[in-house]
Amino acid sequence: MKRSVTLDDLMIAGIVLAAGLLAAFLLRILLRWLGKHAERTRWSGDDVVVDALRALVPWAAIAGGVASAAAVLPLAAPVGRTVNRSLTVLLILVSTVTAARLIAGLVRSVTQSRSGVAGSATIFVNITRVVVLAIGFLVVLQTLGISIAPLLTALGVGGLAVALALQDTLANLFAGVHILASKTIQPGDYIRLSSGEEGYVVDINWRNTTVRQLSNNLVIIPNAQLSGTNMTNFTRPEQQMTLTVQVGVGYDSDLEHVERVTNEVVTEVMTGITGAVPDHEPAVRFHTFGDSRIGLTVILGVGEFSDQYRIKHEFIKRLHKRYRDEGIRIPSPARTVALQPGGAELLESGIPHQREASSQSRSRVDGPARL
Repeated sequence: MKRSVTLDDLMIAGIVLAAGLLAAFLLRILLRWLGKHAERTRWSGDDVVVDALRALVPWAAIAGGVASAAAVLPLAAPVGRTVNRSLTVLLILVSTVTAARLIAGLVRSVTQSRSGVAGSATIFVNITRVVVLAIGFLVVLQTLGISIAPLLTALGVGGLAVALALQDTLANLFAGVHILASKTIQPGDYIRLSSGEEGYVVDINWRNTTVRQLSNNLVIIPNAQLSGTNMTNFTRPEQQMTLTVQVGVGYDSDLEHVERVTNEVVTEVMTGITGAVPDHEPAVRFHTFGDSRIGLTVILGVGEFSDQYRIKHEFIKRLHKRYRDEGIRIPSPARTVALQPGGAELLESGIPHQREASSQSRSRVDGPARL
């Protein structure tokens, strides 16, 4: 026979509930202290664990206090079952959210450590979070006595209709998973598409890939389009790359002297400019007898794609100054134009025939020919 609630029961229940609240407060302070110490460590996983426990542990203490208080009170059987079920559902929900936050944070930490950049591949994080929350939701339904078998059956039947309605979305989702799984590109890579877009990969989510251009603008590219286009990745297989600069010297130049001076400038740039590769071996290659110059290619080493502009800028300035100091001539384009009276032809190979009504001179013009 159920007895009535006495003052002693209420006092004991109040003390137990207050103890649960006090425990939640103390545990929260403890976790805050642990969080400060976790920030000092090199491993980011402990930060994720402590941050996830901040939501679970206090609520668990409060739920334990409420459950203990309900057990002390002489409640009717239906009321007791309702209280216990409600507390169980609350703990399951809090545990599910905590698990989703914890696992998603660990996945983010792993993706960041493997790519070595600050950006994150949120597609894996989002998929992990959705899967954990879905499992927690099914556990809550089962706890409440709701059979999940018909729900799973309905989801299986309706999945086909959903897949047909979301073809583009699913195509982008699986394309993003394929891109990351195959390690074609990772956040932090510098890429250039055949359509002309280029920049650093900031993030790859479930629908699109975000690329930040050197102008600091963001380009949003659907994953399906990214996986189906020709692409150049300037970061893989290694971040260092070579840069070629075309130079020309006059026919009267001493090529041994030119090569020696150019190599000295390359060495100076490689060791003195930020972003260059100090151990890069200078490479100068003569390749063409041009119309007015002998062409050569200078090969420079750069640390990563965006460094090439600064290095090329400094190399051209220093090479021009050094050539001028050494007396090495960089000739300007020269053309010989022959004009005859009565509309003669222009005697210059590779230039279309021109007519001149009144001119009786023969001249040499520096720079592009002007008629």
